[in-house]
Amino acid sequence: MSSKRSRATPTGMARRSDRPGPHAPTPATAGTIIASVVGNGLEWFDFIGYTLLAGSVARAFFPASGPNTALILTFAAFAVGFAARPVGGVLLGLYADRRGRRRALALMMGMMALGSLLVALTPGYDRLGLAAPILVVVARILQGLSVGAEFAGSATYLVEFAPPGRRMLYGSLQMCAQGVGILAASLVILALETALPADTMAAWGWRLPFAAGAVIGPVGLYMRRHLADSPEFAAARRDGRAERFGLKRLATALRAEFPALLCGLGLVAVGASISYLWQGYLAVYVVRELHLPHRDALVVAASAGILAICLYPVAGWLGDRIGAFRLSISAIAAFAVVTWPLYAWLTTAPTFGRLMMAELTATFFLVFIAGCHPGQLAMLFPVSLRTTGVALAYNTAVLLFGGLAPMTVSWLLATTGAPMVPAFYQIAVALLSLGLLALSGGAIRAANARTAAGSVAAHRPVGR
Repeated sequence: MSSKRSRATPTGMARRSDRPGPHAPTPATAGTIIASVVGNGLEWFDFIGYTLLAGSVARAFFPASGPNTALILTFAAFAVGFAARPVGGVLLGLYADRRGRRRALALMMGMMALGSLLVALTPGYDRLGLAAPILVVVARILQGLSVGAEFAGSATYLVEFAPPGRRMLYGSLQMCAQGVGILAASLVILALETALPADTMAAWGWRLPFAAGAVIGPVGLYMRRHLADSPEFAAARRDGRAERFGLKRLATALRAEFPALLCGLGLVAVGASISYLWQGYLAVYVVRELHLPHRDALVVAASAGILAICLYPVAGWLGDRIGAFRLSISAIAAFAVVTWPLYAWLTTAPTFGRLMMAELTATFFLVFIAGCHPGQLAMLFPVSLRTTGVALAYNTAVLLFGGLAPMTVSWLLATTGAPMVPAFYQIAVALLSLGLLALSGGAIRAANARTAAGSVAAHRPVGR
């Protein structure tokens, strides 16, 4: 009996769609993983850069009657990108489900890099007038369309390549990429603020992280062009399921998968609120409400990124062992309990040490809430709807509870002056998540069965 050797490109990415065995990843598998997650890392590099540099972005593009108004407009532009994400998730998700994960991943990377380049090169309001903020909004929309399917596309790709019993572990590597993006953005901005005078940083230095993101994009695009489609998608395409599914059946399919969408919304909501407030909005909150130096926020964000990178694989491994949904639900409940005392302890006497402990505590809970999200979300949906379903659930939750969070909290803080506003917001989201998950028992059981069956159950027809 003859056997074929797996071929690999010079970059180390597999060209075949053979499912890897339950052993340590080969160099080709490692290359596939890196190419899969690089886009999510770039997404978070750009996100953290935008939020950590929100003050500079506000001064450059959104001059207004007061700093609060400019800041709210800056986060409004930030939220516009999130509003585009569900649209991009559907369009690019359908493209990935019909034409292949590899092609979609390459397209997403190119769009994301173009958006970063536009932010880096657009002149300020003082030179372009109203055209400046409009161009920034266009850049955010372009990135939103791309990012709308980025998490879903790369998470689906990773999970479909995972050996039996390692879906959550492989999916957690997608979350590690977020930690890498957070760490890289924090360190780059910290280095720039250390090396450049304050007036230089305010004038043009803040643009450099966005330019760096635009440079990373072509590298990721090259890597992704050498990927092969996953074994599951290849099988779906051979028997026609990937080709038959399209826009005409989307409404019917989504009605059939509504419990899975509801479950995905509950899973992602609280993790999104933690990420976008504790890791994104942190710099604004630290300076404006806690009156600590901006540098403290950068150091703390970098430390949180390191912790997340180290712990996400642990969460994925644990999810494969004890059950991913059990792990996430327990972590959400625990976070709901500790959030109020954590914020109260921090705001009563804010110091760098307390800020560090509070941020690392929130990150610890985030890791065990969200570490299995890629695997959980992928297993909620059948292969022919997987990228689209994950994109809709993920982006809806991130838009409502993550993307709008900085703007909402900024407005509430400006209106009420109460420093505990973020705690109220996150407790409410955590309770909502628990309620949605309590209503999703059927979807959770189906996802667990699909995971245990090694995707046999994932091949059932859509919309029946």
